Amino acid sequence: MIEEITAKTILSRVSHDTWFGADYNMNLYRGCCHGCIYCDSRSECYQVEDFDRVRVKANAVQLLRRELAAKRSVGVVGIGAMSDSYNPFERQLQVTRGALEAIADAGFGVSLETKSSLVTRDIDLFLRIRDNHSAIVKLTITAADDALSRVIEPHASPSLERFAAVRALAEAGIFCGVLMTPILPYITDAEENIRELIRKTAEAGGKFVFSMYGVTLRTNQRQYFFDRLDESMPGMSARYKRVYGNDYYCPAPRHKQLKALVREECRKSGLLWRMPDIIRGYRKSDEDQLSLF
Repeated sequence: MIEEITAKTILSRVSHDTWFGADYNMNLYRGCCHGCIYCDSRSECYQVEDFDRVRVKANAVQLLRRELAAKRSVGVVGIGAMSDSYNPFERQLQVTRGALEAIADAGFGVSLETKSSLVTRDIDLFLRIRDNHSAIVKLTITAADDALSRVIEPHASPSLERFAAVRALAEAGIFCGVLMTPILPYITDAEENIRELIRKTAEAGGKFVFSMYGVTLRTNQRQYFFDRLDESMPGMSARYKRVYGNDYYCPAPRHKQLKALVREECRKSGLLWRMPDIIRGYRKSDEDQLSLF
């Protein structure tokens, strides 16, 4: 049984030019069971105890409907920044689906990120939201092949399933693409991996690849990351400690070259890679919004 918690509020206001054009942000679940070894949400600063145990905000949908109705300005709601809204419990609980229905009914837009192929279940709602406002779906994929993804993201959908989800979303007409974040130094920063990720995104019909050229390591998150590396890649944590010490941000050794590589490969594949372009690509302008009415 999943533990239920009661939330006092669900929506928080954000600056829409910072992360994929979202005006509001929310998390429907607390904690995540994907087990990604690098997850920043484990960090002490977020104060999520026992992060691998998923808890559901039982009143989330009712709260969301009430708060959306009270908003003076319609905007885009971001989902999934702290915990994946398509965890295994969502298949039966359908809290995320209920939230998408509330967003569609209120005429708001959505910006959702996930590592689960379950996202394709709700294509009908993403289309409704797109038609009423705007919608973007981001599949986080950091390793082009399943073997490596199973090591660093052990309980998430395999990479190939995530690419298949991109294809299904794109074929339905939903603006979607890949978050290639983070790039893990010495683990996923090989040029071959990056080229393959971009190629597979383009083949699946994705519109963009957005990347961060390193990984952040904070209190709690850092030790968890090192412990998992010690289990699967002996010697790798010692390498990180030697190269980065206690640095918060650990850039890939050739991050400037990798950035140029992503730019070059995305251009050749017809993909967007810059945040402002991605935002413009999916968000309807004010004139577009008015024309709906």
